Amino acid sequence: MKLHKKVGRLLIAGFKGITMSEEIKHLIHTYHIGGIILFGRNIGTPEEILALTNSLQTEAKKAGYVTPLLICIDQENGVVRRLGEGTTIIPGAMLLGATNDPTNARKAGLMTGKELKALGINWNLAPVVDVNNNPKNPVIGVRSFGEDHAAVAEMAKHSMLGMQEAGVMTTLKHFPGHGDTSVDSHLDLPVIDHDLERLHAVELVPFKECMAAGADAVMSAHVYFPALEDKENVPATLSHSVITGLLREELGFDGVITTDCMEMDAIAKRVGTVEGCVRAVEAGVDFVMVSHLHDLQEQAVLRLAEAVESGRISEQRIEESLKRIEKLARKYTSWEEIDANNKVAEFVGSGRHHDEMREIYVQGITEVKGLGTSIAAEDHVLLVHPKNEYAMMVEDKRYATLTMAEQLKKVHGNVTSMEIDKETPDEVDMTELAGQYDHIVVLTLNADKHENQRLLVNEILASGKPVDVIAVRSPYDAAYFSKANRIVCTYEFTESAFEVVAAYLVGKTSITGRLPVSIN
Repeated sequence: MKLHKKVGRLLIAGFKGITMSEEIKHLIHTYHIGGIILFGRNIGTPEEILALTNSLQTEAKKAGYVTPLLICIDQENGVVRRLGEGTTIIPGAMLLGATNDPTNARKAGLMTGKELKALGINWNLAPVVDVNNNPKNPVIGVRSFGEDHAAVAEMAKHSMLGMQEAGVMTTLKHFPGHGDTSVDSHLDLPVIDHDLERLHAVELVPFKECMAAGADAVMSAHVYFPALEDKENVPATLSHSVITGLLREELGFDGVITTDCMEMDAIAKRVGTVEGCVRAVEAGVDFVMVSHLHDLQEQAVLRLAEAVESGRISEQRIEESLKRIEKLARKYTSWEEIDANNKVAEFVGSGRHHDEMREIYVQGITEVKGLGTSIAAEDHVLLVHPKNEYAMMVEDKRYATLTMAEQLKKVHGNVTSMEIDKETPDEVDMTELAGQYDHIVVLTLNADKHENQRLLVNEILASGKPVDVIAVRSPYDAAYFSKANRIVCTYEFTESAFEVVAAYLVGKTSITGRLPVSIN
């Protein structure tokens, strides 16, 4: 095999559009790239997704691939959910953590895997096994199962096993832990100062447990750990002592190691995406991920080939990665299976799947304060909800808070909804406005980080009317509104979460979740 096609197998690339681009076709034929990553920009109807994945595999077969492409996606569920209309809404990690029942994580993982596999996606970049022990974390938060490392390990393991049972490859992320950061690695380089003893006692526990249970792949974090890396500001992704020393040698992991996207600022603004890819392979990773720009994807392959030709990276180092990639490709893909999968299975997005997951939403949505009164049939209700503008960079922007109004109107006949901007319009006196209604429901979206939201809610609380506060992402919002009639945490603003919380507000269902993080 030519060198360019050998090192090409180490690249995971993304592209724009719901049909195969010419650029991705070029990468498949010229470099035999090992993987494709899909984002919301690639997602159409289930039929369009299956047509896309099948077309990519057809192209790979034409190009002479021995095993099919690995096609991956960030289907964490909850706030990071790439699949759209026509697929089942499945609870995200923190809502699952709030059920306190690992069998729910297993069920959600199995259903996620079944629907992905039916659409021709054979690799999920999940579960997140980070322990969210920092309330100020801007990038993990509700993507984590919670703050207790033992509970996170158990939930993550069952989520992983469920997906594997469905025939989908899984990924533990973000090694060696992104939970205790207050910086988003999409924007800068986070630093975690914990010593080795602490890392082994907390952050590494879920990784070790999942690896012992048969993990397929691990994704590295663009985070700097001084206790693990002597050179200043070298993130785990580029650290030989983290990737090879800790993960491979000390922890004995022999599955595939992939980077997070190398276009994130923690890498791109420091060493550059292309040079970063070479250093990551030197450190011991198997896959480098370049999700967006075609020029950088091609340059990464060419630079890796140069590094092998110059002796900077040994050919043996590349062969080791190819063996690992090939092993998992054989385990999770086959040309026969792809050829047979030419029609979307009826269970994708089915009513049965919806009902099964609704049960988990009932068990996970959490009443933090609940001694207040339900909305009465005759009440005139005001629903106040913020625009979805505080999203993390990794979130899919297609999901919005306004679906809560639709769900509440389905169960109550007299609802007025009001969407508010980041800043409350000065001309609206919220206390006076709220006073004109019998019952008020307010959604908060990371109010713990946005003072203007807290001021708005407190203004509404001053009306003296019963006010229900629904924290639709960060559960830490619940600490701020002790005078509320009821406080509920949904952990995500998905339609299914809103369906359950709307029924709860009017007294048509109970909710039984328990907070998986501490609220101070």
